[in-house]
Amino acid sequence: MSTTRQIRKIVTGTTQLDGAGVKLVRVIGHDDTKEFDPFLMLDAFDSRNPDDYTKGFPWHPHRGIETVTYLIAGDIEHSDSLGNKGRILDGCCQWMTAGSGILHQEMPQPSERMLGVQLWLNLPRKNKMTHPQYRDITDSMIPKVQQDGSTVAVIAGHYKDTQGATQGDYVKTLALDVQLEPKSQWNIPTDTEATLFIYIVEGAGYFDADRQTMIESHRAVLFDQGDSFAIQAADSGIRFLLFSGLPLREPISWGGPIVMNTREELQQAFREIDNGTFIKK
Repeated sequence: MSTTRQIRKIVTGTTQLDGAGVKLVRVIGHDDTKEFDPFLMLDAFDSRNPDDYTKGFPWHPHRGIETVTYLIAGDIEHSDSLGNKGRILDGCCQWMTAGSGILHQEMPQPSERMLGVQLWLNLPRKNKMTHPQYRDITDSMIPKVQQDGSTVAVIAGHYKDTQGATQGDYVKTLALDVQLEPKSQWNIPTDTEATLFIYIVEGAGYFDADRQTMIESHRAVLFDQGDSFAIQAADSGIRFLLFSGLPLREPISWGGPIVMNTREELQQAFREIDNGTFIKK
């Protein structure tokens, strides 16, 4: 019997200052890890004022996670301890596997609009100390599928017969940027056991069968299990990011930019930062 996913939770998040003083909305975080597993955190940014973000995120460490930064609009310069340097621009994605440890910095540049998200994806226990790696996914590498009032950019995973720019080496992840014209309907089959949530960037939509509850932008919506996901855009149309992956169901010990499984592993990571042995060869 087919089951369409129903709304489980709607999250608006809180406005915070992070890095050296970047204004953002922490949509999901520490308190949401069990329900959103394997996703740890989602930060959203939408500003036309460079003072909100140009102080940036100076050099800082990560271990035990992957960070996925997707820009709809903007310009972020970045560099890391692997020697990578580059820029994330309109429609581009940076997919970084911190693994055993990486140092990097992200410095947003003044733009007409800074619009995008950074998603933290947990690494399984067996892969926490994998070798760090970095993917620079440009707009031209992300396929777009247009059909029946929808435009779907396939960042990761696959949609219909189209493979995304990456599949996720450790947690197979579906990541889509979906734009629907006003009143358009859209649905996809889903892995029943996978966690699925969306973040509404612009517009609004209906996610219930009787179309009684309209959910507007700048909200994350977590859905119950089911083998399909369905939406109808409101009169304004809608743009949302969809993320889905199988939960890890593993213990989490989280301290700032480090996410491990035990308190001992977490403390070891911070000792290594202090004594200069954090970066592995």
